[in-house]
Amino acid sequence: MKQFTPSDAVQRLPDQFFAELVKKLNAHLAQGHDALNLGQGNPDQPTPAHIVRSLQSAAENPVYHKYPPFQGFDFLKKAIASFYKNEYDVDLDAESEVAILPGSKTGLVQVSQCFLNPGDVALMPDPGYPDYWSGVSIANAKMEPMPLLEENDFLPDFDAIDQDTLDKAKLMFLNYPNNPTGATANRDFFEKTIELAEEKDVCVVHDFAYGAIGFDGQKPLSFMQVPGAKEVGIEIYTMSKTYNMAGWRVAFAVGNPSVIKALEDIQDHYFCSIFGALQEASATALTHSQKDVRKLNKTYEARRDLLVGGLEKAGYEVKPCKGSFFVWLKVPEGYNSQSFADALLEDVGLFVAPGIGFGEHGEGYVRIGLNNSEETLTDAVERFQRFAN
Repeated sequence: MKQFTPSDAVQRLPDQFFAELVKKLNAHLAQGHDALNLGQGNPDQPTPAHIVRSLQSAAENPVYHKYPPFQGFDFLKKAIASFYKNEYDVDLDAESEVAILPGSKTGLVQVSQCFLNPGDVALMPDPGYPDYWSGVSIANAKMEPMPLLEENDFLPDFDAIDQDTLDKAKLMFLNYPNNPTGATANRDFFEKTIELAEEKDVCVVHDFAYGAIGFDGQKPLSFMQVPGAKEVGIEIYTMSKTYNMAGWRVAFAVGNPSVIKALEDIQDHYFCSIFGALQEASATALTHSQKDVRKLNKTYEARRDLLVGGLEKAGYEVKPCKGSFFVWLKVPEGYNSQSFADALLEDVGLFVAPGIGFGEHGEGYVRIGLNNSEETLTDAVERFQRFAN
């Protein structure tokens, strides 16, 4: 069979970290071993019933059986603007400051293609969500890491970035509540971000995927809530985590009109928007009661307390995450992140994500997901204890 050579852009793509993780887990299971999957960030709860019913009803509407508007229905954009006003007291122009996305991953990859030319610099959180790297690779641009260190509450230290790098930077990716560390950002940090972005003409892309998940009575801060944010960047929000709609593939970007327009322009060439019934159900989720969201948040907080408390009792060094549904666990002495993850899987059937997969500064940690029942997490704690002994 003739082998065709992929384009340079395809060959530049990094390995898909999560795909490789799943392969390792499946190989372990195929050998007849059991394993608790704590390595992925896939919500385990069903989508709330009223959202499902909205989809079922809307699917019968023949209007949605035709091509949707390329940039989405106005009613969903208005629902997004209403959601931001209700949740964050942020005013958005639904027409110019909102873009509908087929999943946040799509927007996070495409924004690099919109604004990076070969050789341009993107400032990248390290550790960070690996799919940020993909868009930068496709654009043939350069990534410069912003180390997220525990001593700085897993916030980047802008003073530690050399001026030449800042002068060349075109994009900055941020993500709070953070994957994988579970850290949150405060207003002071976002104010410093905006000041830097204005000075250096950097576009900020804030991934707010876990915006609904904050603990200890603290609601995560939206980047858009801070004066000046809209002038220097955008925020990308997904329905996946807030409403357990990961398989529905609906998200949106809000903020700077020029960035919104670029995203919509590139998507006009990739997609013909999203099935209209999905858009109507998403509008239902955003504009109706948020009691299910609050209940979900309490569920994750209870799971966090169970897992972190059990790990501490077993002698592991771990801090409670402030947001997201991940726990960032320091590996014991004598291991690196990969060897510890491998040993957990082989010895006690615990599947976790090695920190090195999220960047160089993820070394020394593993990421544990809270996307399992309390019963499963209790089992996991017992296995961690067994491994420690």
